[in-house]
Amino acid sequence: MTTRIEYEDADRGSATGWKIAAAALLGAAAAVGLGIYLARDQMRRHRRELFSPHPLRRLAALGYLKSHPSADDLPLLRDYLAWEERPLLRKRALAVLESLESVLASDEALESGDPH
Repeated sequence: MTTRIEYEDADRGSATGWKIAAAALLGAAAAVGLGIYLARDQMRRHRRELFSPHPLRRLAALGYLKSHPSADDLPLLRDYLAWEERPLLRKRALAVLESLESVLASDEALESGDPH
């Protein structure tokens, strides 16, 4: 038979376990949120670095442009294609440009009411 004190101590132990689990979950969620924020911040910053001397920064800028399509970026991408010397980055830029044109064309078709 357990005494009242032993029962209350056992009950506090399980409550402490839940608090630790909740704190760990909250910490993990905060870490994920911070990671997402930092990644987006880096991508926004790298958008300005499309003509950077660093190839990885140019790749990050292309990734940002692909994920945030804008008609204002079409001439920028065309200029970049004329400027870029690395075949891999040129190929990626061409794919981003084609994707951007496709997205913008489908947006225009939706706005005009044309289903095709």
